[in-house]
Amino acid sequence: MTQACIEITGVSVAYEERTVVKEVSLAVSQGEWVCLIGPNGSGKTSLLKAVAGLLRHVEGRVAFNGRAIGKLSSRELARLVAVVPQLPVIPNGMTVIDYVLLGRTPYIPYFGTESQEDLRTVRDVLDRLDLTHLSSRPVDSLSGGELQRAVLARAVAQHAPILLLDEPTTGLDIGHQQQVLELVDSLRGEEKLTVLSAMHDLTLAAQFADELVLLAEGGVVAQGSAQEVLTQESVRKYYGAAIEVIEDSRFGVAVIPVRNRREGSLGG
Repeated sequence: MTQACIEITGVSVAYEERTVVKEVSLAVSQGEWVCLIGPNGSGKTSLLKAVAGLLRHVEGRVAFNGRAIGKLSSRELARLVAVVPQLPVIPNGMTVIDYVLLGRTPYIPYFGTESQEDLRTVRDVLDRLDLTHLSSRPVDSLSGGELQRAVLARAVAQHAPILLLDEPTTGLDIGHQQQVLELVDSLRGEEKLTVLSAMHDLTLAAQFADELVLLAEGGVVAQGSAQEVLTQESVRKYYGAAIEVIEDSRFGVAVIPVRNRREGSLGG
């Protein structure tokens, strides 16, 4: 049996008196891509933050390769887990190369400076993500697609075996959405990454993830392959959307919104 790289057991998250994640349990195997889906407010981002160790008050257990997150130092955690947040903090005026170099922080000694190995790693990542020509540009001057690649580059530079992605295609056009996700999938194969992501686009989630976990009101309501989870009934029930689910041997599952036409409307 493949080892569970990420173990989430009975995890609950509450803000003040409101519980937004309710006793969620799931496991992600090494090298697997699992995607959290669900309507707005279903708990996807809060669960990812709990897994990343970014929340103080979390009930339940999160472990990486059998090691509980509470037993890991911040440097140990950063060497295990890289995070691509939905809204990254971008330092004003920082160049792309310096921003990506931040990913090497877990390997730089306290009060030390980056080594030649760190610089080689960053240059390699910039090259692989087609950012070398932008290395001297301020990060806050980049376009949406360029910025997403820079944020991903910083995460990849960590050389962490686990990658957490929160809505990695937010604000991107369809071409850049595909580019970013193909890049993640390629890196998953090359670097043996384990990926846990949250995504809104159900068709893209179905095409790239090995397994989908559908959250609603903070709990898991469905889990499995795209064919098992993205049924017409479940999407309509939990998203309140009129849709059709199409399965095709070439691209798998696609979720298509269907307009509710009223009698007498134009074209109706």
